[in-house]
Amino acid sequence: MRKKIVAGNWKMNMNLQDGIALAKELNETLNSNKPNCGVIICTPFIHLASIAQFLNQDVIALGAENCADKEKGAYTGEVSAEMVKSTGAQYVILGHSERRGYYGETPEILKEKVLLALKNGLKVIFCIGESLEEREAGKQNEVVKAELEGSVFNLTAEEFKNIVIAYEPIWAIGTGKTATAEQAEEIHAYIRSIVAEKYGNEVAEETSILYGGSCKASNAPELFAKPDIDGGLIGGASLKAADFMGIIDAWK
Repeated sequence: MRKKIVAGNWKMNMNLQDGIALAKELNETLNSNKPNCGVIICTPFIHLASIAQFLNQDVIALGAENCADKEKGAYTGEVSAEMVKSTGAQYVILGHSERRGYYGETPEILKEKVLLALKNGLKVIFCIGESLEEREAGKQNEVVKAELEGSVFNLTAEEFKNIVIAYEPIWAIGTGKTATAEQAEEIHAYIRSIVAEKYGNEVAEETSILYGGSCKASNAPELFAKPDIDGGLIGGASLKAADFMGIIDAWK
C-alpha cells in the first residue's frame, strides 16, 4: 500500500517563535489524535533544529523547503543537504515552481539537488506542474514528463523509492483556483503511467503522488477520494493548525 501523505509547505512565513508555537500545537494535536496518513511539515531553514527537538517524527515528520546544489564550500547564504539532515529533518521539497520561476532553478540544478539530498539520507518531495498558458495549450502532460525526465528519471529504481511527487498546477498555487478533482486525477494517473514506463508497475504503485494548489479542508475529501491522488502539498492552509488538521482529517 502506498503511503497517504499530507505535507505542509510554510514558504517564507512564520518567525521562529510563531513557527515553534504552530509546530508544538500540531505535535500535541496529532499525538493525541493519531492521523490516518503521514504528516510532514516543511519549514524555513532557521526553524528546523529548534522544531526537531520536540517533534514526535513517528507522527509528524520534519522537512526543509530547499537545499543547495553544492556539497559544501564558499557559497555564502546557501544551506547544504548535509546541514538539513543534521538538524533532524527527514524530507526536503525540491523543484517548487516558485524556486524554478523566481530563482531560475533549471532541471540540471535540480538534478544535482536531488542527488545530494538522497546521498545525505533525505527523502525528496519533488514538485512538477504546468503554467496556465501550458494548460490552455493542452501541453500539461509533456511539461510534467519533461520535468521528471530532467531531474529524477536518472535515478535507479531503488533511489526513486525515496521520491514523493507533488503535482502542482502553477495556475492554482495561491490563486484560489483549484484543478477539479477530475482534472487532478487525470494528470496524476498520467504521471503514474510514466513512472511505470520508466521503473515498472510495482514502483509506480508504491510512489505517492500529492496534489498541491489551493487544496483546503473543503475540497480535500473530493480530491483525496480519487485513486491516484495520495494526499496534498499544502501552502496557505498549513499555517493554521485548525486548517491543516481539517485537511489531514479528510483521510478519516
